[in-house]
Amino acid sequence: PPTADPLGPANRLVLAPGLLGGTIASSSGRLSVGGKSPLTGGIKESNVGGLPGAALARLGVTALVVEGQAASGQWFTLEVTPAGVGLLDATHLVGQTIYETVARLRSGRSRRTAVLAIGPAGEMRLSAAAIGVTDLDGVPARHAARGGLGAVMGAKGLKAIVVDDSGSDPVPLADAGLFRQTTRRFAQALREHPSTGKSLPVYGTSVLVNVINELGGLPTRNFRSGVFEKAEHISGEALHDLIVARGGQTTHPCMPGCVIRCSNVFPDENGKEQTRGFEYESIVLLGANCGIGDLDVIARMNHLCDEYGLDTIETGDTLAVAMEAGLADFGDGERAIALIEEIGAGTPLGRVLGHGAAVTGRVFGVSHVPVVKGQGLSAYDPRALKGTGVTYATSPMGADHTAGNALPGTVLPGVGRLDTTQREHQVDLSRYLQKLAVIFDSVGLCWFTRGPILADNSLLLDMLKGRLGREFSMDDLWTMGRETLRRELAFNRAAGFGPQDDRLPDFFLTEPLPPRGLTFDIGDDELRETLAGLD
Repeated sequence: PPTADPLGPANRLVLAPGLLGGTIASSSGRLSVGGKSPLTGGIKESNVGGLPGAALARLGVTALVVEGQAASGQWFTLEVTPAGVGLLDATHLVGQTIYETVARLRSGRSRRTAVLAIGPAGEMRLSAAAIGVTDLDGVPARHAARGGLGAVMGAKGLKAIVVDDSGSDPVPLADAGLFRQTTRRFAQALREHPSTGKSLPVYGTSVLVNVINELGGLPTRNFRSGVFEKAEHISGEALHDLIVARGGQTTHPCMPGCVIRCSNVFPDENGKEQTRGFEYESIVLLGANCGIGDLDVIARMNHLCDEYGLDTIETGDTLAVAMEAGLADFGDGERAIALIEEIGAGTPLGRVLGHGAAVTGRVFGVSHVPVVKGQGLSAYDPRALKGTGVTYATSPMGADHTAGNALPGTVLPGVGRLDTTQREHQVDLSRYLQKLAVIFDSVGLCWFTRGPILADNSLLLDMLKGRLGREFSMDDLWTMGRETLRRELAFNRAAGFGPQDDRLPDFFLTEPLPPRGLTFDIGDDELRETLAGLD
């Protein structure tokens, strides 16, 4: 319920695959993890790839809902198999990192066994705690990271969830012929699209580093600048070349059947895997936002976050606020690593940092804190990407780009491509993208697949018809998007949020962003129009 304590027994932890989950459709295995966020105090959906979404769908699970709370000191693993659901004692796993936990739980099991686990951050119920999720290789390098849902899992006494679909039947298809024919068309469209067929498979999500830096919107030194002088050193091109030189994998799927393969495996200078799933958000917020321009240092930071179970976005924002407070110098990678280790060790300082940027700012008297509804901003400065800024301000999720990210080149139907640095039509664009993001989350498709689907709606509509046996129109899906947003807004209003919470921190409005001197100039009245009528 909206008034529940996020870390109390009344809060629910929900894991739901999408409508296309468990099928052979490319990029359809996304999993939505939800609950009331301890970071924002509102509704939260954190979306993740990996194995569990498809595995739950193959087991016929529409949603796995965890209620109640274990007694103090009790820890469990929740196991989901074709035989049913059960709780197993997990006290022997307490204190272990996510990687250690997953290794023990997967030992002797099927290669298809999926695991979701928390690390020390989740056990300590820190608000920046993430849930680690296994990929195709059984490595927990995917994360339901935003909103502190790892703390919700920890508060329930769940150290891990194991999903083993061995022996399960395939997902039933109402029209197998139509479905298979459409999934082939869909895969081909993804391969032919400039984004999903060319840039993302080669450079991954970090292809955006140079793009956003050239736009003047790359968060640098706690959002003090939009350009990082070492951007080329941490760009997708630099990452690609370094991985190739060291014999790593520049392309890697995060879930079964994905033809985009935008993930990666990043080795150290000796060729040993150092981290994987090394993405744009992590690289920019742990890197440029902290003044750090060394991919090896950022990779160590990224891996520590994965071990402890920390959201790299919130952690990058928090470290930059800590640097602003004088706890480290911008650019001091070793000190940044030491601060992350403090979080993992649960020291008093580490616990402050582990509760995120807003708490860290309050404790150390820093006012320049990039958060909305208590959640740190993603790696796009809203003064240069104003549509994304509208989403940060108005989304029920808080400052979360996955709720509707308005990147350069995004098309607003009926208007065309917008200049992200100009205010015109940005409210309309954010409204459109927020509804669209809900649709993609609901069907279980990766957001990156939207290009081919928006160009040919029949790809999505025919897959849904082949899977479920009923006709869908785009109007049906837009209605679903609006209704979902309406319910999320109603939850937040009942939890105590009002229009006064739907805004960016003042410094985005008043401090011009170097080098272009941009400010976020979309007023409160306009922001209130974004989702007007839905609540």
